[in-house]
Amino acid sequence: MDSTKKIPSPLVSLLPIALLAGMLFATISTFGSDALSGGSQISLLVTTSCCVLIGMAFYRIPWKDFELAITNNIAGVATALLILLIIGALSGIWMVSGVVPTLIYYGMQIIHPDFFLASTCLICALVSVMTGSSWTTIATIGIALMGIGKAQGFHEGWIAGAIISGAYFGDKVSPLSDTTILASSVTDTPLFTHIRYMMITTVPSLLIAVILFTVMGLTHDGGSTAQEMNAFAATLEGKFNITPWLLLVPVVTGILIARKVPSVVTLAISTVLACVAALIFQPDLLREVAGEGGGLFKGTMMTCYGSTSLQTNNPILTELVATRGMAGMMNTVWLILCAMCFGGAMTAGGMLGSITSVCVRFIKNRVSTVVSTVFSGLFLNIATADQYISIILLGNMFGDIYKRQGYESRLLSRTTEDAVTVTSVLIPWNTCGLTQATILSVPTLTYLPFCFFNLISPLMSILVAATGYKIVKTASPAIGQSSNKKR
Repeated sequence: MDSTKKIPSPLVSLLPIALLAGMLFATISTFGSDALSGGSQISLLVTTSCCVLIGMAFYRIPWKDFELAITNNIAGVATALLILLIIGALSGIWMVSGVVPTLIYYGMQIIHPDFFLASTCLICALVSVMTGSSWTTIATIGIALMGIGKAQGFHEGWIAGAIISGAYFGDKVSPLSDTTILASSVTDTPLFTHIRYMMITTVPSLLIAVILFTVMGLTHDGGSTAQEMNAFAATLEGKFNITPWLLLVPVVTGILIARKVPSVVTLAISTVLACVAALIFQPDLLREVAGEGGGLFKGTMMTCYGSTSLQTNNPILTELVATRGMAGMMNTVWLILCAMCFGGAMTAGGMLGSITSVCVRFIKNRVSTVVSTVFSGLFLNIATADQYISIILLGNMFGDIYKRQGYESRLLSRTTEDAVTVTSVLIPWNTCGLTQATILSVPTLTYLPFCFFNLISPLMSILVAATGYKIVKTASPAIGQSSNKKR
């Protein structure tokens, strides 16, 4: 690499960010909820072009560098895009097959409304620890809990907040989680050392979140919903063939998860099983989806790839059981691809490194080190629109800094997760924010105030740094270790 290569100044590097923010504001103001249908994607591509123009015209960065960074970014999310498409098919067929309605039907009878939000958070936390995936958790049990919560009269923002809080706890601490493995590997921290150290900030954050959800549940006026819930359950039973046999689908899915079968394979098998269940238990609904003259095969295929609308005598239920299939995920897929283009252009142009280097100047002690890491991680999540890129960049950028100051690598790995993994879902154009908003059909800014675990985690990381609990310096700062890593 040419060491004399000129790098854009932080001020110049902020220009694409400012342009993106302005265009997204104008797009959302103009199109509202339809902004994801193309307006946001165009905004990302325009700002990508801006990055490329600045880099090529003023800093002599060849197009090949931009092309390579963009293609690498897109390749990095290829599996995520595949999972997203499968989740689209799964969410549709789980609904029409009666799996989700059955979970909702029995769940309404088991989960007391007073403790619904807290139970939702803890259930999603348990499932996510088992799966190692917040996406899988939210796409399966999360959808069912969303239905139960709506039936009990809770605001969708509160329900989604509880689901996401629990799901991202598991995503953060599970040894099966890709972000957990990535954060530990990037910072050269043993996996279980990383997980144990995260518990210091993660468990208190979850406990506070559960307390807040419990308080909200106890103050929730559910007296008027008892009759509505009974009517809701009756409507479910009248529309779907509710049977415990349908619970075999989530049970088998859980077994596959426990046996550490890859997420793509697990979701694909679960989708096929749900298709079989739909053919056995809901043939009339498949014919309804297929329309006049359509058969079971057509109905099954349409449920997996397209939108479905099953009419009931309950407007809430009608809205709940409406599905979008794979086609409903295409705007999200399109947006993710455009976001990866923007992140790649910012990286290749040296703009990300220039901006984040500003934070490094404020590092003076333990607290300022952690604070700089947290804010840099949040900025990277906003700028790159992808948690994986943010984790890699943050670990690489601060690795030598932590070593020079004599801090253990586990402090960096924990702070990286506290700053990046949990906040990615709070950013509307981030891949995680887009995905969960699409799956739950709840806008990111609607559930954001209620994602207590995700909001508290970065603050808890700073608080623990301020107390100095379990934060130690090595006997002698590792000044020369960074050079020893080079192979």
